[in-house]
Amino acid sequence: MVHGRSFHHVVASLLMLGLAMATKKDTSVRNNSGVKPAGQCGTWVKEAEGGLFTSPNYPNKYPPNTECVYILEAPPRQCLDLHFEENYSIESSWECKFDNIEVRDGPFSFSPILGRYCGQHSPPDIRSSGRYLWIKFETDGELEGVGFSASYNFTADPDFGDLGVPPPLPSCQYDMVGPEGIVESHQITRDGKAGAAEAVDCKWYIRAPPRSKIYLRFLDYEMANSNECKRNFVAVYDGGSSVEDLKSKFCSTVANDIMLVSTLGVVRMWADEASRKSRFRILFTTYQEPPCDADAFFCHSNMCINYTLVCNGLQNCVYPWDENQCKEKRNTKFLDNLNTTNGAIIGVTCCIVFILLIVSVIVQIKQPRKKYVLRREDFDPTMFQEVFEPPHYELCTLRSAPTPTAASADLVDLAEDFDNYHALRASSRCVHDHHCGSSSNPGSAHISQLSLSGRGSRSNLSVRDAAAATLLADLPQPPMAVRPLLPATGNRRSILVMKHSYSQEAADTGCDLDDDLEEVPTTSHRLSRHEKAVQRAKLT
Repeated sequence: MVHGRSFHHVVASLLMLGLAMATKKDTSVRNNSGVKPAGQCGTWVKEAEGGLFTSPNYPNKYPPNTECVYILEAPPRQCLDLHFEENYSIESSWECKFDNIEVRDGPFSFSPILGRYCGQHSPPDIRSSGRYLWIKFETDGELEGVGFSASYNFTADPDFGDLGVPPPLPSCQYDMVGPEGIVESHQITRDGKAGAAEAVDCKWYIRAPPRSKIYLRFLDYEMANSNECKRNFVAVYDGGSSVEDLKSKFCSTVANDIMLVSTLGVVRMWADEASRKSRFRILFTTYQEPPCDADAFFCHSNMCINYTLVCNGLQNCVYPWDENQCKEKRNTKFLDNLNTTNGAIIGVTCCIVFILLIVSVIVQIKQPRKKYVLRREDFDPTMFQEVFEPPHYELCTLRSAPTPTAASADLVDLAEDFDNYHALRASSRCVHDHHCGSSSNPGSAHISQLSLSGRGSRSNLSVRDAAAATLLADLPQPPMAVRPLLPATGNRRSILVMKHSYSQEAADTGCDLDDDLEEVPTTSHRLSRHEKAVQRAKLT
């Protein structure tokens, strides 16, 4: 009897709840809970402050080989309290490996598990740590039971106790169509959907053409409070906006690209007042599976996209097949891709460079010019002096003077040569005096000293010439055999150079005049020639 009464009580309660929901459709919208597969997993009653759901055929036995997933979602800054009714019966087994009901703290099958239950005793009350609970009811092929009936309600989240009850959220919803588009959080503030300090719960509905699917690629993503899903997250739904359609949810530091299998995709962003700096930017592309149409581009990844998306500067394929070999086209569209920010940066940079150029020119004009006086290097007259014969040569001048008239002319030329000679050279000595020695021929050495050390005017020159002639007359003249290289014609002077040896034997015996003679036309040779000419004139 007790069981019968409780059964009638449950049925009456369900009928009353269904009637209440029929009369209050506007309040049920706030409850975003769902079940998969819909319509095959028992009764689901939704209310503004909670709801109730049961196993299939409850309170009769549940069918074999069943799997139902229930996802509960609470409003922002609230959590869930789950309670199982006493009329509860699930096949018992070790660690509930056969028939069981599994509860997880979150919206996914990989969320932290809170417990796995079976048997004849209902589980204890469960409270979620956040806004979601994931519940799965699974049965095998034998030994079925009554199942379960569970109710839930929303309660304030203790983590947000200091913030109090959140204010009503602004309406924020977008509809997106087309072969591609950009979904970004910047639209919320730009379109005035919410203020910069308001909490937001925005949804973008992306609708693709029939037989098409949707590819979502994250271009930018950052959460202000990373790893705090209660404060901010970006969620993606495939097929609708209910919790059972939840595909992925991102609240950490990384967001992955997503391929949706339906023609409807929903992107949702939740951020409280302290997380409004969270941002994201998603590129969506509608595509079809091969074979591709004539106006479609094959992406080599089972994607056929609209051909207008090729070389548009954005990667619409999973791999950049649509943007390869597009450099020439991108260069032609460089000016078209410039936005206001880039143009402003380029303009400011050009103005700064132009101003700096003008300032540089003005400074160069105003700066006094320095006068540079080129200083000549000191003139070194020794660089232009005549290089005389080296010390291993002996100079000898031989020529005949047949007439006294020729001798007089030679004396005049000799005087001029002496003046030029003394102007160019301070002193000169006979090399013969150095190498041959004065002991072998003292007379010659004395004459040489007189002839080469004379300085003064032409009057002094005649006295020296007379002394030289007297000494030559007193000294015996050894015979000299000289072989002239050139014949003497007229008054032509011949300058003969005799090579001298450095040997000690030559120094003892005197200079050998039978050595080879060479003609060297230098000023010093001319001077030696005139000296010899004067000597011969005196002797004749």
